[in-house]
Amino acid sequence: MMRLFFLPLCFVVIFTTSKAQTSDNSLEKYPIFPNCEPVDVATLKDCFNTTVKDLLFSNLELPSIVDEENYNGEASVFFEVNSEGVFKVLYVDAFYKELKEEITRVFGEFPKITPATYNGRPTYAQYTMSFRIPLGSEPVNNNSEISSVTKAKEIIGNEELTEYEAIEKLPYTNEEYTSSLNIPLSHHNYSLFDPYVNQVGANNHTAQKPFIYSEVNKYYNFESENKAISKERTSWLGRKWWNEHMLTLKGKDYWFTLDPGVDLQAGKDTDADISTYNNTRLIYTQGGIGKQVNFFATIYESQGRFADYFNRYAESIKPDGGNPAIIPGRGIAKRFKKDSYDYPVATGYVSFTPSQYFNIQLGHGKNFIGDGYRSLFLSDNASPYPFFKLNTTIWKLKYTNTWMSLRDVRSEVTEDGSFRTKFMANHYLSYNVTKRLNIGLFESVIWENDNDRGFDFNYINPVIFYRAIEFSTGSRGGNALIGLSAKYKVNNRVNAYSQLIIDEFSTSDIFGGNGSYKNKIGYQIGAKYYDAFGLKNLYLQAEYNRVRPYTYSHNTVVLNYGHANQSMAHTLGANFSEFITIARYQRGRIFSSAKLIFAKRGFEFNTSEDSFFYGGNIYGTEDNRIADEGNELAQGNTTDFFHGEFQIGYVINPASNLKIYGNLIYRDFSPLVNTETVFSNQTTWFNFGIRTDLFNWYYDF
Repeated sequence: MMRLFFLPLCFVVIFTTSKAQTSDNSLEKYPIFPNCEPVDVATLKDCFNTTVKDLLFSNLELPSIVDEENYNGEASVFFEVNSEGVFKVLYVDAFYKELKEEITRVFGEFPKITPATYNGRPTYAQYTMSFRIPLGSEPVNNNSEISSVTKAKEIIGNEELTEYEAIEKLPYTNEEYTSSLNIPLSHHNYSLFDPYVNQVGANNHTAQKPFIYSEVNKYYNFESENKAISKERTSWLGRKWWNEHMLTLKGKDYWFTLDPGVDLQAGKDTDADISTYNNTRLIYTQGGIGKQVNFFATIYESQGRFADYFNRYAESIKPDGGNPAIIPGRGIAKRFKKDSYDYPVATGYVSFTPSQYFNIQLGHGKNFIGDGYRSLFLSDNASPYPFFKLNTTIWKLKYTNTWMSLRDVRSEVTEDGSFRTKFMANHYLSYNVTKRLNIGLFESVIWENDNDRGFDFNYINPVIFYRAIEFSTGSRGGNALIGLSAKYKVNNRVNAYSQLIIDEFSTSDIFGGNGSYKNKIGYQIGAKYYDAFGLKNLYLQAEYNRVRPYTYSHNTVVLNYGHANQSMAHTLGANFSEFITIARYQRGRIFSSAKLIFAKRGFEFNTSEDSFFYGGNIYGTEDNRIADEGNELAQGNTTDFFHGEFQIGYVINPASNLKIYGNLIYRDFSPLVNTETVFSNQTTWFNFGIRTDLFNWYYDF
C-alpha cells in the first residue's frame, strides 16, 4: 500500500451519533449550538454533528508521538450533553494515552449550549463519534484495494480477512427503555410511573399489563429518572453494582443484557416458632434484534421455608403424583431436606412489533387485566403458563387477545400420570371515550381437551363472541365469562376504577333477589391518589372487591377459572368481600409501603357431617351445592380475615431492579368453626431480604 501523506490537523472522518433515547424518536430534539438556532428542526441533527466535528478538529493538537511513531488508526469518543447543556466525556478509545487526554481536553472546552429535550423537557443525551487518523502519503485508491483483496483470494493465508475486526461494538445506551419489552410486573415499580400514565388527556390504556417500555417511556423517562438517583462511580464493579446491568453488548442492529440475581430472604414466624427463608438464585437476559424483535428469559433455582399459614396453604393445593406442595404464584415444589421446598421456575417470551399498531408475544409467564391491586378478570396470582398474546392499538382503542394453555393438577382429573390440559382464550377491548373516561369490555372462555378436542380453533378468531361458540360446541363444552370495566380521571392526581365480572348471564337470577346460585357476579371499585396531600411520591389506594358464591366454578369438574390449583382471577377465589388500603412512598432510592386488608370469607366445612359446596373454592363442583336459592355472601364456614403488611427498603440498582428490604406481616384468621384445613390462627412474620424484583409475591390470602 502507498504511504498516506501527512495532514497536520485534518482527518478522514466517520461521524456517527447514538442518543440515549432512540435517535428518530419524534419526542426528541437535539441540543442546539448558537449557530444552529436559525436552522429548521429537521436539520438540527446535521448542524449539531457538523459543529461538534468543526470544534474538535480546529482545536485538537495532535500529540507528537503520533507523528514520531507514524501511527495509522482510529479513535472514538463517547460523550454526553447533560440537561444543563454541558459537554462531558464518558469514555475515549484511542491507541495513545496522550491522544485520549487531548480529546478529553478539547471537549472540556466546548461551550455550554441549549440541552436536548424529550417530550418538551430538558434531558441529557449521549453520543458516539469515531474518526480515522491516517498518517502517510496519498489515500488508498479503489484499484489498490481491489488488488489487495484479489491477492488474498489467490494466496490463502498470506493476508487475513477483516470481517471479524469490522464487527461494531457500540456503547449500550439503555435500549430496553424504548423497546417492546415488557416492564416486569412489580407493584412497587408500577407505582412509580402510574401517576404519569394516568394524566388527564393521555390516549393510553392502563388495564392491559404488563406494560411495554416504549409505551410508558413517552410519559415517564426511565433513563432520566434512573440518572437522577445514580451514584457517581468510576470503577467497573461500582458502576455494575449501583447503576448498570452486569453485562451488556450492543452492535449495529442488536443488543442484549445479562444479569445474575437473587431472592434471598431470612425471617421468623414468631407465633409458630418457624425460622423462614428463601434461597433463590436467578439469571435473566433481555435484548433486541433489529427494531422489531425483543426477547426476555429468566431461570430461577429456589429453595425455601415460609410462615406456617403459607406452608399449610402450599401443601393444601399440592399436585397429584407425590410432590408435597405448590408454592403460590411460582409452581410445583418437591421436598427439600425435611421441612422445606425446592421449586425451580423458568419464564420468558419473544415480543414482535411489526408496526406501531401491533405487538405479538409468545411466551411462558403471567398477564394482568385491570387498574386495581386485584383483578376479577385476569390476575398474576397463579403460576406461570404458556401464552400467545396479540395487542392491537389504533385510534382510541386497544384490543388485547390472549390464548393460554393451563393445567389441572388434582388427583381426581389426572389420567395415566399426566395432568389434565385445558385452554383459555380471552379478549379485552379498551376504549378512551373522553380524555377522562375509559371503558373496557372483557370476555373469556375455558374449554377442556375432551374427545381429543385439543386447541379448539373455534376460539382462534380474535373478534368472536365466545358465548355463541360455547353454545355451538355443547352446553358443557366450555365456561364463558364476560366483564365490564371503567376508569375515570378526576384530575391528574385522582382517578377511580371499577370492574364487573359475570359468570352466569341470567338476568332473572341476578336481579331476582332470591339468592340463586346462578347469580354469579363480582365487582370491584377503587381509587388512587397521587402526590397525596401535596407530598410528592406519596401514593394512596383504596379498593373494595366483592364476589358472590360459585363465581368462577363450574358444573364440569375441569372448567373452573383456575390453573395449577390457583385462581386465575382474585387470590381469594369466590364467596368473599374485601377492603384494601395501600400506601406507597419513595424518596431517592428509599421506598416504603403499608397494606391493610379486611375481608369476610366463606369456606367449605369439608367434614363428614357437612361436605356440601358453599361456593368459596372455585375448584368445587356446583352439582354438590348447598342450595339452589337463598345463597348469601360468605356463607358456609364464615371467616373474618385481617392482613397487615409493612415494608421499607432501598433500591440498590435500578437497572437490574435489585433491592434490599425489611418486611413485617401480621395476619389474623378467625373462622366460625375450626376444621382440619380452616382453623383459627394468628401470624406475626418478620422478614429481611435482598431480591431482584421481577414478579409479585402475594402473601395476603
